[in-house]
Amino acid sequence: MSREVAFIAALRAIATSPAARGLADDAAVLEIGGARLVLTMDAIVEGVHFLPDDPPQDVAWKLVATNVSDLAAKGARPLGALLTYPLASDPAWDAAFLEGLGDACATFAIALLGGDTVRQPEHSARSFSLVALGEATGPVPSRSGARPGDHLWVSAPIGDAGLGLSVLRGEQRAKERSRMALVGRYRRPTPDVALGIALAPLVSAMMDVSDGLLIDASRLGVASDLGVVIDLALVPLSQAFAATLGDELNARLFAAGAGDDYCLLLAAPPSSKPMLKAAAAGVGVTLYRVGRVMAGRGLTLLYQGEAVPLPAKLGYEH
Repeated sequence: MSREVAFIAALRAIATSPAARGLADDAAVLEIGGARLVLTMDAIVEGVHFLPDDPPQDVAWKLVATNVSDLAAKGARPLGALLTYPLASDPAWDAAFLEGLGDACATFAIALLGGDTVRQPEHSARSFSLVALGEATGPVPSRSGARPGDHLWVSAPIGDAGLGLSVLRGEQRAKERSRMALVGRYRRPTPDVALGIALAPLVSAMMDVSDGLLIDASRLGVASDLGVVIDLALVPLSQAFAATLGDELNARLFAAGAGDDYCLLLAAPPSSKPMLKAAAAGVGVTLYRVGRVMAGRGLTLLYQGEAVPLPAKLGYEH
């Protein structure tokens, strides 16, 4: 058990409100006067979630987008956000951050409502947190509702952001066009709120892919007390990814464990396939089936009909 998992398990003794959903979901759901308020908070830390030389505009965008991704996974419309901002002795950086923050808030239609400013010690890593609030007028899918036989789907190609990070670190080389696409997916994720709202009434379970397809699919399985099968041959890869790393087994394992995708992962009965595809097409998105849910526990990987050993790490854990 990782330190992160152990700490969250200990927090459950305190977070006993039904709104907390047992700390096993992407967000809390608070019912007030018949309305369902969806609340989430994500933090990003320099050296963990973004690189020290990432543009401040992109850091701000990513902070907003990661939170909006959680709202999308609950089928919630963004309402507002509260920002915690550390002030350092760099007004130009602050101004560039605010530019990106404004762009992100406008793009995702989320209002900045307030927050807090604090002093940042000199030479310390930058750290930001955002509380995002949304409203759900339909079902609010959890991670725990999957049923045996459900198909698993994702809403975008997997692995671009993780490969973009590797390119920025100098671990991989990419042609300029592919490099721009991959780095863009890393620095500026684009969660789809309209898709989350459209899919929410049709799914058994839904969450976003943030730490990697494999580890997040495993979390969906654990929350639902079921096993999960991922067929690596079905995992969608972009042209930029395949042109840089290929599309064979090792490349697909990298993609499935890389994280920072911020697309939707959903479980739904096979009979709902036409409705899922129609709902996705209605907002201009393609869904990709990547596996299924089964009775039992644990994660099983397949590739071209053969079982694949689990990698040492399924994804990112703090």
